[in-house]
Amino acid sequence: MRTLIIEDDPTNQRLMEAYLSPLGECVLANDGSQGIERFASALEDEKPFDLVCIDIMMPDMDGVAALKKIREMESESGRYGSQEAKVLMVSAVADKEIVVEAFKQGCEAYIIKPVQREELFRHLKTFGFEALQQNGPKKTSPTSR
Repeated sequence: MRTLIIEDDPTNQRLMEAYLSPLGECVLANDGSQGIERFASALEDEKPFDLVCIDIMMPDMDGVAALKKIREMESESGRYGSQEAKVLMVSAVADKEIVVEAFKQGCEAYIIKPVQREELFRHLKTFGFEALQQNGPKKTSPTSR
């Protein structure tokens, strides 16, 4: 599983990486603009991300704006439905308007900080990611069940 973690706080970045790196490659971005650059490069290299974790409150470009741009890039590259990255918004903010806007822009889940490993993995399971002991994580599809 390839994961992009877009988070401006180094402590939260390390925490998310510690939780997710056993499941596969993690790429870090320090803000929304850097996250967009890394996402675009992954699409160009034909190594798209399976999961994108985005902080809401960041300098330069907030998480909702970054999510909107990510969904635009996916659409422009012909990625729809199951080909799209699963997006998990992460924030200390539980503002209803921000949460609603994040879902309108295409996130699949929203976690309030501090991120708890159990809650994170519960979301990964609902996304269809299944950790395999020998072969690493796998994203299951309805046809492979």
